[in-house]
Amino acid sequence: MTGSPAAGSAAGHGPLAVALLTYSTRPRGGVVATLALAEALARAGHQVDLWTLARGGDTGFFRPVDPAVRIRAVPFPDVEQESVGQRILRSIALLAGAFETHRRSGAAYDIVHAQDCISANAAVDCIRTVHHLDTFTTPELVACHERALRRPWAHICVSAAVAAELADGWGINATVIPNGVDTARFEAAAGSAREARERRRSQLGRYVLAVGGIEPRKGTAELIEAVALLRGRSTPVSLVLAGGETLFDYRGYRDHVLARAADLGVEPVILGPVPHGELPALVAAADVFAFPSAKEGFGLAALEALAAGVPVVTRDLPVLREVLAAAGSAVRFAGTPAGFAAALDDFLDAAEPWPAPSRDPARVAAGRAVARRFTWEAAAARHVSLYRGLINGRSDLRQRVHGVSSGMRRSPRTTTTSRTADMDV
Repeated sequence: MTGSPAAGSAAGHGPLAVALLTYSTRPRGGVVATLALAEALARAGHQVDLWTLARGGDTGFFRPVDPAVRIRAVPFPDVEQESVGQRILRSIALLAGAFETHRRSGAAYDIVHAQDCISANAAVDCIRTVHHLDTFTTPELVACHERALRRPWAHICVSAAVAAELADGWGINATVIPNGVDTARFEAAAGSAREARERRRSQLGRYVLAVGGIEPRKGTAELIEAVALLRGRSTPVSLVLAGGETLFDYRGYRDHVLARAADLGVEPVILGPVPHGELPALVAAADVFAFPSAKEGFGLAALEALAAGVPVVTRDLPVLREVLAAAGSAVRFAGTPAGFAAALDDFLDAAEPWPAPSRDPARVAAGRAVARRFTWEAAAARHVSLYRGLINGRSDLRQRVHGVSSGMRRSPRTTTTSRTADMDV
């Protein structure tokens, strides 16, 4: 927390000045969540600056942003033949430099809230949301990840499962605040946006959809193995892979996955990044949504599919049990490609006959009920409550420290407390 002209109202009920920091303008899960949180905070009357790196000539985010949110995009030009480690260090340096220059100009925030490894390294005095925990081998990334967990003075996790992992591995206690879901957008795609939905079906036929691109964390290799087991179905079904914006180079993994797909006779339809406005119809037109991720922090994409009335087959992870299990028959959990294939097959059978697949109303209702539990308005309100508590707690601590410092000149009884104050400084 930095000193701020708004700090006097921060302790009460006035608007807060909040800086949210993310590493990209492109549609990755953490970026999607940061945008939505920024807009929800702004709708609630708070002053929000959204800091980001604008990579590769980007002039804005992947979608329009509420003009009440002030975007501070730091240009991040491409550098040829730059290694991942070099890119990480340059990302931190550029974002840190721009943020520090802005701070020195007299700008100040009640809360500086980093949303990822890079931004938590760039902002010296911040709190952080840990969306999920990763394992890296690149030395610069290993160091970045560790500092981004140790340096923030408070932590938020988007699920209890991730909070438990953070506590077990690092001894850090985090506040759990789930993400929200834009259910209205995906429910509309399953209802009134029939033309866009039918256009996708005419282009792609029956399909199983997965989003997030082709990368190890998304479990694409295992999904290929599962879909290969569906080749004997009487009604053909395609695998559609969407998304893929990432900071990392997964070309080796992608080549391996596509070579294996060719060996198995699977021909995935690779769409790449899908425009924001077209994603709901793509999801709503799918027969089944596949979510084979090996690592997740919340499961936003799966919840969006449930909002669209599409059944979900997901890897059996504790975090996904936590978030999705209440959807009942709308979600199936699987731990192996064979189990994944069996669950996909069951949902495909339930959707016959094609080309007008039916949706079980009870199953659709169960899935939507879970998705509707998570709203950005509720997430923003919980963030504000936490922000105010953190601000007040820090203010109280500083007042006690100042009192102790004065008392030390009068009495030796305050030695232990002064060590605590030094640690805070």
